[in-house]
Amino acid sequence: MSKIFKNQTYLRIKLTTSVDITGALDLRIYYRKPISKEIGYVTAASLDNAEGILFFDILPGDSDLASEFLDEVGKWKFWAYVEFSDGRVARGETVVQEIYEGDQ
Repeated sequence: MSKIFKNQTYLRIKLTTSVDITGALDLRIYYRKPISKEIGYVTAASLDNAEGILFFDILPGDSDLASEFLDEVGKWKFWAYVEFSDGRVARGETVVQEIYEGDQ
């Protein structure tokens, strides 16, 4: 990921599980906020099933989502999570991303 700012309204978060996610029922990107330590997730979409790549977009019309989601500065943690119909779960490595103060 590149440099991200608090309340940014144009952003793609892309993560991988490194396993084939074809047929997965639930694709999520989890996050942990740096100040409040709140853990949550957003529903993701598949970018590449064979490589296990997930993504989540915040687009310019999503300013409410951005202010609710990217609302703290500091080192955020993100990880991919996939659940299959047979109960298997795949989780990607945790990625630490600095969110900077900025005028967005």
